[in-house]
Amino acid sequence: MSRRSFIRWMIALLFMIGAATTALVKLLQKAIDSQRPPAQPVTLQKAASVLEPDAMLPESDPDAAQFSYMILSDLHISTEVPSTIKKLKDAIEDMKQFGMPVEAVVITGDLTEYGMEKEYQELRKILSAYPLPTVYANMGNHDYYDIWIDRKGAFNPATMPNGKTDWQSRERFQKFFGLQKPYHDDWVKGHHLILLSQETYVQEKPEVGEGAWYSDEQLAWLEQRLAEHKDGKPVFIMTHQPLPPAGQDGRSHQLIRANKFRELVKPYKNVFVFCGHRHHDFQGTGEHYVQEGFHYFHNSSVGRVLNKSYQHVDKEKSQGLYVQVYKDRVRLRGREFSNRTWIKEADWTVKLV
Repeated sequence: MSRRSFIRWMIALLFMIGAATTALVKLLQKAIDSQRPPAQPVTLQKAASVLEPDAMLPESDPDAAQFSYMILSDLHISTEVPSTIKKLKDAIEDMKQFGMPVEAVVITGDLTEYGMEKEYQELRKILSAYPLPTVYANMGNHDYYDIWIDRKGAFNPATMPNGKTDWQSRERFQKFFGLQKPYHDDWVKGHHLILLSQETYVQEKPEVGEGAWYSDEQLAWLEQRLAEHKDGKPVFIMTHQPLPPAGQDGRSHQLIRANKFRELVKPYKNVFVFCGHRHHDFQGTGEHYVQEGFHYFHNSSVGRVLNKSYQHVDKEKSQGLYVQVYKDRVRLRGREFSNRTWIKEADWTVKLV
């Protein structure tokens, strides 16, 4: 082979190696990107809303509600269960038409069935289809469930954590909402929303089971946030799992460090605490409002409403809790989204002190 031919051969070889390397890099990048959470978080800036204030209740009216918002719990969005997608869409459509303002939407955990990327993508698709006010959320136990899903997409406890971590679930949730921590707070129209989140699950801390573990850091953060309420203005705290009976710390399916939580909220007036997790129907399942120094409400579910035996009675049911804050009181009303009616068994007015 001549010197000139050899040089041509080397140039051609280097070109092919370069092309192959470029293709390999693109392939690897594509694989990495497919595992990443969505690049853009759900906006936390209020959009131009179709959920307009009631024309009969202008803000200049001293008897009008100062702040109104909707609490949605346990969506359980799943691409495998289309009814969960339909129910959330129906709930948003209902909020558009019932004639009163919705100035924030708060989701108290179990946004998804398994915390998988495709479920968050479906949730993004639903929320981005409507000009909603700001959407806030915390994590529920189901939002950590990706560790139970194996490579074939099956629920497989035998191989848990299936090469995944609780950290990845938290990261996916935080990126979706543009958060640095899974817990956060905000002020809306001068009213304080505090959203607490369980910070770990059974891959990192097996003993928590399905309970909510709050770290010293999160509880210290809560103490600081509550210190802003010496004036007695109402504060609204969101959890996912419910509290155990007073005087007890919780276990699986409960808020675990319950005694510490109660100690922190005890000094303050007009504290409202909300949870989901139980899915209990507002009709025929017992107490949804408990008073114990603070006002404690158990919300129902958008995705799956259950009776007190945790069974489906009416698979069409889908419920939420509407909150209106007035100068001297807070009114709370259960909403049945499936037939667009208010639930008479879930109608409370709490006087502020």
